[in-house]
Amino acid sequence: MTDNYAALLAKRTAKAKRIGVTVLPGDLHPSLMPFQVDVVTWAAHVGCPAIWADTGLGKTRMQLEWCRVMGETTLVVTTLAVALQTIEEASVIDLESRYVRSSSEIAGPGVYVTNYEMVSSFDPTKFDAVALDEASILKQSDGKTRTLLIEHFSVVPYRSTWTATPAPNDPEELTNQAEFLGQMTRTNMLAAYFVHDQDGWRMKGHAHEPMIEWMSSWALAIRRPSDLGYADEGYILPGLKVIPEMVHVEIEAAPDELFATTIGGVSGRSKVRRQTLAARVARAVALVESEPNEAWLLWCGMNDEAEALAAAIPGSVNVHGSMTPEQKAEKLLEFAHGDLQILITKPSIAGMGLNFQKAARMAFVGLSDSYEDYYQCMRRQYRFGQQRVVHAHIILSEIEGQIAENVRRKEKQANRIVDGLIKHIRKAS
Repeated sequence: MTDNYAALLAKRTAKAKRIGVTVLPGDLHPSLMPFQVDVVTWAAHVGCPAIWADTGLGKTRMQLEWCRVMGETTLVVTTLAVALQTIEEASVIDLESRYVRSSSEIAGPGVYVTNYEMVSSFDPTKFDAVALDEASILKQSDGKTRTLLIEHFSVVPYRSTWTATPAPNDPEELTNQAEFLGQMTRTNMLAAYFVHDQDGWRMKGHAHEPMIEWMSSWALAIRRPSDLGYADEGYILPGLKVIPEMVHVEIEAAPDELFATTIGGVSGRSKVRRQTLAARVARAVALVESEPNEAWLLWCGMNDEAEALAAAIPGSVNVHGSMTPEQKAEKLLEFAHGDLQILITKPSIAGMGLNFQKAARMAFVGLSDSYEDYYQCMRRQYRFGQQRVVHAHIILSEIEGQIAENVRRKEKQANRIVDGLIKHIRKAS
């Protein structure tokens, strides 16, 4: 596809059609803050919106209200543990909501909640609207889940995506959200705004502003109430203290090196992580023992790390991949409610959507190169509603500091599109 044709295509599809419903402020639950009313009202008017609201801004409450006003029978799809939290939140705003596993459990109008594993058990024609919570799952552009979600719910009149971290530098997630919402196909969006080279997909040099202009008609990003012109009172976090914990370990050098100086690729990273495991686990145990009255969240990347921590810390619980979804949800919610003091788990299990702000201590017992994982894990505790300064310990060997540098680099790049959308909102207001 030529650039001229791509530009023409973008121009023709640049203005997302407003196909939603008109909602008056008095139609929404009185507990919603003014900025939340604005978000829900706008999202309802758009019909098929993407809402990128930072952690702690009341995303679940806004999502439930959006579902309620969009039709008689609606569905929220999320992870199992978050599904149970969603049901709890619904009761707070006087909304009857039920967790269901299949269409056979749909008993008349209402806002229903299920988890991603159950999607294929539902007849999508039964729903007026569907909301995808933790919509970063759509980043799996080649995965069965991504394809299932887009195709399965394409017949639902109103669709929305909700996430705190839309991976703004990841074309896969942006294009998949656009396609799920019916705003533009992934293929056409890539052709219009991106170019493919040896490094993969990257945005065309001239495409940033036109893409932001188009996306602002169906995507809204908000980090704090002031982004929509409101005071930030009540939404100012008490602080985050990131504490490097460097452990000294002699790393076996590569055959062509006298000393180990580089961490290498995937295999190199895995090898170093195994060699530093004992030292990192020991440091994590020492941190927990130094503050025995604190609740701790320990993030691991390897089963061996988690198992070693569980064996060394009495009373700790390791929530791991071989547990059933129900078992995982039970233990994660115990920690969220303050009934479990030491939680050991992986970002892939508990890194999305859960509210852990009853605790203010965490440690990364090693680090991957994923900025999204790092951000999401931090935000389980460091979120609006947190009353104390969060201490986040990053336990690495000296050579693994290269991974931390990589994450910091991605962090600096990560906000370009979100910044652009927020700037567009302020300009329009």
